[in-house]
Amino acid sequence: MRIAVITDLHANREAVEAVMDHAQGQGITRHAFVGDFVGYGADPAWVVDMVAERVRGGDLAVQGNHDMAVVRGASPTMRLDAKRVVEWTRAQLDEAQLAFLANLPLSITLGELLFVHANAYDPAAWDYVQGRGEAQRSMQATRQRITFVGHMHEPQLFHLSPAGKTGDFTPVAGEPIPLLPPRQWLVIPGSAGQPRDGNPAACYAVYDDARREITYWRVPYDHEGAGAKIRAADLPQALATRLADGR
Repeated sequence: MRIAVITDLHANREAVEAVMDHAQGQGITRHAFVGDFVGYGADPAWVVDMVAERVRGGDLAVQGNHDMAVVRGASPTMRLDAKRVVEWTRAQLDEAQLAFLANLPLSITLGELLFVHANAYDPAAWDYVQGRGEAQRSMQATRQRITFVGHMHEPQLFHLSPAGKTGDFTPVAGEPIPLLPPRQWLVIPGSAGQPRDGNPAACYAVYDDARREITYWRVPYDHEGAGAKIRAADLPQALATRLADGR
């Protein structure tokens, strides 16, 4: 089985279409969408409908913090820009789309694999895996050998040895990496819809369970077109700028 792991789509239709097209050429047998389908971008309804259709066909999807924020509505304590995006996004979705987001699970296990948006130790708290400490805590919180998470928008890979030693490195796009036992692994594919590592190309990863290897990919897309939609929707202009500079 070859699984395309796609996370932090963030209502960016242009990026998601490019990633899905690229994945078609990778012999994918299943997709796993690891949360944050809405927020930031100008096409939340299209992205939610696409993911919902894929889930009906047997693909996997878990809930992200932006998905839950849109379901619940803007909090009074939110920053003005964040509140504006949540309220705008919520107004673009119908009851069925909001219900789909609300009913998504926080995590899914598939054999030795775990899919969760933020971390394995407390998925509902939305803590970030920012380094080795959080990665180790997450890996130690599950019996699954490989954990796939989103939330962080930069590609990263962590591993935990049986002796409890944690390591990490930044993967190179297109180069397969063996995820061999007895180590545990935590895979962060990076964001499809809003990369933040200085490279505007969309991120995703492919896991091959027969070969036990992960390949990270970067896919160029029409970020200028996606940014133009953000500006046309009168969303915060910084969101359009971020797509262009990958920050």
